[in-house]
Amino acid sequence: MRNKNTWLALIAASQMFLFQNVEAAAKTYQVTGPIVELTDKMIVVQKGDERWEVARDESTKIKGELKVGHKVTVHYRMTATTVEVKPGASSGSK
Repeated sequence: MRNKNTWLALIAASQMFLFQNVEAAAKTYQVTGPIVELTDKMIVVQKGDERWEVARDESTKIKGELKVGHKVTVHYRMTATTVEVKPGASSGSK
């Protein structure tokens, strides 16, 4: 019985770790405002003085009808596609 409890505890701990990592990767942001431009590849939302261009594709879920002038809330994620490291001052000793 003791062995079974140990396995159950290990499984529970590993699931908690996995779910925490999934939640961290799934962070979303949102922007709300009227649509000022709309194409098959992007939605442009006006938020105050700023224009927010958000890319979209065939996997983007649309609830309702998209039209210029309609107020929308766009949920999006920020994901790095490329990282370029520039040489700079090192923090180590000379």
